[in-house]
Amino acid sequence: MSNIGKQPVVIPEGIDININGSKVGIKGSLGELNLSLDSRISLAKDSNHLIVSRKSDSKKDKELHGLYRSLIQNMVTGVSKGFQKELTLVGVGYTAEKKGDFLLVNAGYSHPVFIQIPDNITIDVPSATSIVVKGVNKQNVGDVAAKIRQIRKPEPYKGKGIKYSDETIRRKAGKTVGAGAG
Repeated sequence: MSNIGKQPVVIPEGIDININGSKVGIKGSLGELNLSLDSRISLAKDSNHLIVSRKSDSKKDKELHGLYRSLIQNMVTGVSKGFQKELTLVGVGYTAEKKGDFLLVNAGYSHPVFIQIPDNITIDVPSATSIVVKGVNKQNVGDVAAKIRQIRKPEPYKGKGIKYSDETIRRKAGKTVGAGAG
């Protein structure tokens, strides 16, 4: 069996799971998520566990087994605790500001960059140089954080740009001025 797929998904208190054929609905305190399962994957609900199983031992079924178990685990975690990514702006004059349902980012361009905040995502700006992206869906949180980082990726010489708070930038040595050209 798949090493990840054979582990049961633990369901914490306050999470409602609705299995309707090949559709799974998970509802918690932070929101609700839905997933359509592949026909090769089936779910069984125990008292406080979800068990993901597959129909055969083919390579594709083994791949889907681990994938759907991870997706369901992320859904349970998302509706109970939520996900968040923190970004840091490094550079002189690099700032972020929340204006209504837009995020205004000054990242060294001649103009500020506006980003529309999606409905299912919450963005907090605790300081002018940090952005916290929160949400229920792990993929959406990562996509929005990557979109913000894409505005100005960190560069390796001075480390300026928008980076994840836990990201380390590999620094390069700049050009050195040689002796007088002769």
